[in-house]
Amino acid sequence: MAKKKFVVASFDEEANLFPAVKDVRTAGYKIHDVYTPFPVHGLDKAMGLRETSLHTAGFIYGIIGTATALGGMSWVFVSDWPQIYDGKPHFALPAFIPITFELTVLFASVGMVYTFCWLCQLAPFVKKHLFHPRQTDDIFAMVIECTPTTNVEELVDSLKSKGTVGVEVQEAEADWWWGRWDKSQQIINDNVIEVL
Repeated sequence: MAKKKFVVASFDEEANLFPAVKDVRTAGYKIHDVYTPFPVHGLDKAMGLRETSLHTAGFIYGIIGTATALGGMSWVFVSDWPQIYDGKPHFALPAFIPITFELTVLFASVGMVYTFCWLCQLAPFVKKHLFHPRQTDDIFAMVIECTPTTNVEELVDSLKSKGTVGVEVQEAEADWWWGRWDKSQQIINDNVIEVL
């Protein structure tokens, strides 16, 4: 994959991060991501992110679980191996409800976990570039992707006036890649072009 240039602005307070995110979006720059040590309420709206469709995926997985349970039990007890238990009909829907409920919950929960991991590119074997070594510790890091028309010097000067504790320009892979950190991780300073 080709490397891209990023401007990484570090903030030590949430109060400085919000206005900077809004100003960067208003100026038309592309925010790659914002890394925070804890969930920040309202940051998704400030970044202009749309609402997640994970709940829709959960509903679809639940419907698949319901259909699997009802279809499987109907096939077994009505067609494949019909037996009469104390006069109950072959298709005894009230007796199918507990298993149907359990498979609905199982399919929805497992499916949503896998979908979440896929969308967020999370797995033990997936690597992503670490833009700031303290981004999940105590620093808020806003990463802005530089396009060919981005004036980096103007952007850096603009960010310095917004309460940053540091601004650096880095070259890094934008997407995830296969591998293990302990085998091939490069030190973050190798990717830093300039610390401003």
